[in-house]
Order: sequence, then structure tokens, then C-alpha cells
Amino acid sequence: MENMNKRGEINSNINSVNFYITTTLAYVNADPHIGFAMEITRADIIARYKKLLGFDVFFNTGTDEHGLKIYRKALESGQDPHKYASDMAEKFKDLIKILNLSEDVNFIRTTDERHKKSAQEFWKICDKNGFIYKKNYKIKYCVGCELEKTESELEEGRCPLHPNQNIEIIDEENYFFAFSEFQKSLLELYENNPDFIIPSSRFKEIKAFVGRGLEDFSVSRLKSKMPWGIPVPNDSEHVMYVWFDALVNYVSAVGWPEDADKFNKWWPVTQYCGKDNLRQQAAMWQAMLLAAGLSPSRQIIVNGFITSGGQKMSKSLGNVINPASVVSEYGADALRYYFARELNPFEDGDFTMEKFKAAYNGNLANGLGNLTSRIIKMSETYLKKSADADDAFEFPKEFSEYLEKFELNKAVDFIWRKIGEMDSYIQKNQPFKVVKKNRKEGEKMIVHLVGGLSDVANLLSIFMPNASENIKKAIKENKMLEKNLFPRKE
Repeated sequence: MENMNKRGEINSNINSVNFYITTTLAYVNADPHIGFAMEITRADIIARYKKLLGFDVFFNTGTDEHGLKIYRKALESGQDPHKYASDMAEKFKDLIKILNLSEDVNFIRTTDERHKKSAQEFWKICDKNGFIYKKNYKIKYCVGCELEKTESELEEGRCPLHPNQNIEIIDEENYFFAFSEFQKSLLELYENNPDFIIPSSRFKEIKAFVGRGLEDFSVSRLKSKMPWGIPVPNDSEHVMYVWFDALVNYVSAVGWPEDADKFNKWWPVTQYCGKDNLRQQAAMWQAMLLAAGLSPSRQIIVNGFITSGGQKMSKSLGNVINPASVVSEYGADALRYYFARELNPFEDGDFTMEKFKAAYNGNLANGLGNLTSRIIKMSETYLKKSADADDAFEFPKEFSEYLEKFELNKAVDFIWRKIGEMDSYIQKNQPFKVVKKNRKEGEKMIVHLVGGLSDVANLLSIFMPNASENIKKAIKENKMLEKNLFPRKE
């Protein structure tokens, strides 16, 4: 296995100047939701941070478009599955602009021909290596999860994640992946890479799952029952199981297998995912990589869920939040701020419009926005030219340590401490009064504040790029912004 030593440790010095980060692929059975918007925004923050450190970054996201749920949704809407998936994929692609993501983000679709060929080649290699076989089986299946379920995973006969959907019985001949053969390899991978999964609570969870023993899982469906999928190589009666197909996107996105130079440049990958994807990303996918003779992922960061008023978001409860609607009223930076600071980076977090508005007014309008206006007003009034020295900026050690551990909330807290310190400085020293009595001393104080604001703008650049650029522009031109950075919402 390339990029891995004999002890199963991922070589950290491989691709040290290159950084590949990906989200999971959004499943196109419903419109973009706030949870995926959070995941893709957090990945973008890390991508921007690595770029500013000098890394060459490949940032991947996209859409997962095959499977039973998509097939049924297309039939319900009276559309061809590919037309349905294409229309939905555009909605997710629109998030790139809506959330002000990095312009060079790679957007992959599992219906892309290049991905299809990669998935089929991945299958062929796993099959050649002896890890795919065929058998008859009967299981209980949750269409919502696109996963088989054991009795112990069900509550009163239903999947706890999709309680409104009936569990279905699948009884047919399928191809299987020999997952059970990878228990030892996975446990060694986990043991030798103590930061492989963040947070540690999720790492313990997947270790326990693998430690209990693994069961082989189905990797195909009969085409006669579910025709919407990538054809299984050399068997026209079967299509690939949606999870097997979709997971391969992480390698197909970086050129595997046809572009070895591109793949070797970027692999292994750092992955963001939700806690409901833990088993698939941290165990199933890693076993599949090992089966194909490829290095495991570099690291997996696991998000919690977003609730609303303590309840799961659902259309029936009427508490679903559309990220595009929030951005249209408050701007992308405000939503990016909330995702980074107000929601725990690893555990479940609550999002209501009341909480969002309070955070916006308290920390953005009254906090950052007000401070910026006060400092720029003093600078424009009392300084003859910009106080920005345009010196090279380096991230403070503490700030970087938080980001290296994906603790985005602590990194933003660090910025707001700086904002609070400047507010206190103004209140205590009152440079707007000093400058009228002692011009030289007052100007010195204002220059100090402008320098601090410049530092805040640099720190904000990865979290709130629009606000960062507007602050830098105001400092450079030594001129008040034409409109408030964050207008207060009544």
C-alpha cells in the first residue's frame, strides 16, 4: 500500500506541501439543507487556511446521484432519473456561490462518465484481489440510510434515523464485499494513527464497532429491480450498490486510476462527514481502499447534527431552514460565522432563526461591525493617510493550533477576544478625546487600533472573506464603508 509504512502508519511527510480535503457527497433526494451547508462551509474554512499557509489545496465536494431513493424520487416526480438528478445537482452546485466557497472547489457528480469508469475499475481490482463474491441473502433494509439493518439497530422495528419509513426486506442474489476480512487491518490502522478520527468520542465508537466483528456487505442490486446505478463489470444483471459507487469519488476526483501523477500528488485525503456517515467513511471505505491496494485516508473529521429548538429538522415539523434564504437576508459571512463559532465543531448544535438573529446582532452588528465603524471613523477623521503598514501577516500560534485540531469555534473565539480587547481599549483610553488634546499621542493610539483591526481582518479571511476584504479596503483607502458591515436586524 503506497504512502503507508509497514506498521500501518500514514506517512505524514508524503505530499507535505499538498493538501486534499473533501466533504461527503450530498444525496440528491431533497433540496440542500443546513447540515450539508455547515459541512461544506467548515471544509472551505480549512481549505482557505491551508492555502494561506502556502499549501497547494484540492477541495472536493459534489453530489451522490444513484440508488433506490433517487430512483423512487424520480418516478414520483415523473422524470427520468438522470434528469431528476441533474436538476437537483445544480441546486447543490449553487451552494458554492451562495456560501461564498473557494472559487476553485472541485464539484464531482457520481453520474460523471469519468467517475463511472473509476468506480468500475475499483470494482475490478477488488474483485481480482479476491474481496468480491456472489451469494443469496435476505436482509432488513432502510431505504433512508441505503443500508441494511440488524435487529439491534432498529427501534420498534424501525430505523431510528428514519422512523417514518418502513423497513424493507431484500431477498435476492447480490455481490458482496468481504468486509469481515479487514477487522485486524482496520484495528491496526486505528491503533497506529491516534488522530485518524476527530473527535475522540467518534474514534472510540468506530473502534468498538470494528472490534465487535464485521459482516460482509452487499455491493450490488439487481438491475431488474433497481436500474438506476453504475453497471457491475461483466454482469449486465447487476448495478453497483450506491455506497460502493459513491465512496470511490474520493479517488476518482483526483484522477485515479488513469492519472497517476495527479493522484499521487493529492492522496491521501482529509475528510469531513456527519456522524451518521461514521461507519461508511471510517470503516467501510477504509477497508475498500485496502482491498484495492490504496493508502487509507489521512484523517476524518466528524460533525454532529443540527437540531432546531432541540428537535430534529423535518418538513412535517416545519422547522427546516433553507441556507439560501438565510444568506439572502443576512449574507454568507453571517451564516459562515454561525457555523464556525456558534455550533460545536463535533457535537450536535441547535439552529433557530431566533438564536441566529441574536448572534448576528450581538456579535456581528454590535460587535465586529460597530468596532470597525468606530476605528475607521477615527482613522478617516484624524489620520492623513492609511495606517496600514501592509506588513507580512502570520497566524498566531494559538490560533493555528485550534485550526490544526479543527476546533473552529475556539479559533473564532480567539478573534473575538481581540475584538473585545480593542473595544475595552477604546472605552478605557478614549483616543477620540485624546487626539483633540494631544494630536500626536491620539494619532499613535488610532494607528495602534487600525493595526489591530488589520490583524482581525487577516484572521477573519478564512471564516468571513467578504467582511475581511471590506475591512481591508476601508483601512487601505482610509475611508468609511459606504454601508454598515453588518446592518442591525430589528
